Amino acid sequence: MTVAVTAGTPGRGRGGRRHRPLPAWILGLIGLAGLVTVVELAPRAGLVDERFLPPFSDMVSALAEQAATAEFWQSLLETLRGWAIGLSIAMVAGVVLGILIGGIPLLRAAMNSTIEFLRPIPSVALIPLAVLLFGTDMRSTLLLVVYAAFWQVLVQVLYGVQDVDPVARETARSYRFRPLTQVRTVIWPTALPYMMTGFRLGAAVALILEITGELIIGSPGLGRQIAVAQTSGAVAAMYALVIVVGLIGVVVNVIARAAERRALRWHPSIRGEVPR
Repeated sequence: MTVAVTAGTPGRGRGGRRHRPLPAWILGLIGLAGLVTVVELAPRAGLVDERFLPPFSDMVSALAEQAATAEFWQSLLETLRGWAIGLSIAMVAGVVLGILIGGIPLLRAAMNSTIEFLRPIPSVALIPLAVLLFGTDMRSTLLLVVYAAFWQVLVQVLYGVQDVDPVARETARSYRFRPLTQVRTVIWPTALPYMMTGFRLGAAVALILEITGELIIGSPGLGRQIAVAQTSGAVAAMYALVIVVGLIGVVVNVIARAAERRALRWHPSIRGEVPR
């Protein structure tokens, strides 16, 4: 006896209907809900000690209490201000020096070894120097933020300048374009996607170093509030502040990607075009 076997079509259900995949944001919410459930149930089930990991509902209650204080909002503003100032300085310095160094082959060859020596140095290694120079002032943390984010931007801009079409560069020189005109018409369009990548990476790194500096140095901000909560035994409040920092990181990433899409709306990678 012969049995006919009909192969199913992937992605189709009964009646030939195609199943639409769930959007990425829904999958993200499902994953987040699973994490919240685990954090809520694990302490209550005795899997972890509540003294070290309280239920998620306790963290939310502590966050509500923190949000009702002026100190929390002042610390939040201090963190955002330090992050924004440090990232702005790093962006300006990285773009200007990247175009200058990348646009002059002799200068790039001379600076290459110096860049490769300084770039791998962890920003946290500069904490003793920052404290000696500025104490626990905001400038100490600002030094770490600028140093860490600067390299993210500079290296990307250098890659972008190096990627400029040599024919376009020589054409601009043959037409005797001024240096600023060459930057605006030849270098900038090619380097812009790299610069936006450096901005996105630098924004994340700047936030990490801002919180790290506040946590270790004790400069004003959410990082110092986390340290105070930890030393005073307010574990739920400490986790609540950590959640706030995580939310800030998500917002920073969303803003950076939105800025990248807006600035590069003409680029094939954003328009969804695939060159063939």
